[in-house]
Amino acid sequence: QVQLVESGGGSVQAGGTLRLSCAASPYISGSYFMAWFRQTLDKEREGVAAVRTGDGRPFYADSIKGRFTISLDKATNTLYLQMNSLKPEDTAMYYCSSGARVWWQSADRYTDWGQGTQVTVSS
Repeated sequence: QVQLVESGGGSVQAGGTLRLSCAASPYISGSYFMAWFRQTLDKEREGVAAVRTGDGRPFYADSIKGRFTISLDKATNTLYLQMNSLKPEDTAMYYCSSGARVWWQSADRYTDWGQGTQVTVSS
C-alpha cells in the first residue's frame, strides 16, 4: 500500500497556473497507473491525467489536453500536475491516486488515494 499526500492547490484567476504535487511513500515501484482525479460536489470523480509508472507514458482527459502536464519523478517518489491556462470549470478538489492496472480513468481501479487539494479558479 502506498500513502499519498497532495499539495500545491490554491486560488488563482482564470488563465493562471498551478502545480500540484503528490508525495508517495514508501516508494514507487512496478508498473501501474498513478493519476490525478478531480471532483466537485455535483459531479462524479473525473480522471484528469495519469502516468504509467513502468515507462512514464502519460494519458490525458480531453477536457484538459494541451493545458495540463503530468510527470513522475521516481527519484523523489513524487507525482506532479502542471496546470496552465486554468479555467473556472477546473475548480475542484484534486486527488492523487495509485494502483490501477488498466482503464486509467476508472476511479474504482485505484487502490490508494490522497486526501485531496482544493483548486479554485475565478473568472
